[in-house]
Amino acid sequence: MLLNMSIPEFLITLATGGSLLGLISICIGIYILVSKIVGKDVRDLANQTSKMAQKGITDDVSGLVGNASTLLNALNDLIRTSSGVGVFLVILGLLLIGGAYFLVTRL
Repeated sequence: MLLNMSIPEFLITLATGGSLLGLISICIGIYILVSKIVGKDVRDLANQTSKMAQKGITDDVSGLVGNASTLLNALNDLIRTSSGVGVFLVILGLLLIGGAYFLVTRL
């Protein structure tokens, strides 16, 4: 069946596949953005780390404060990385849909 396709049929099939992949990519990107940034585990860990840092300051334990700040920096990097992956997937999806639209309008 694929070998007997004309060029316009092939381009429409390619555009349909690209738009479906783009839509899936956008959905996954939005899911990553919503679930990772608003994740309950990350919020709980950040709250516990800030409490630990406050306790380290009041008890004058400098090592505890340093480790808590390192953990908070790691959490911030984790959130930034998750956001970057989500935004990349959304942009990739939009590009795939835009490419599919370009293919269809050039027929």
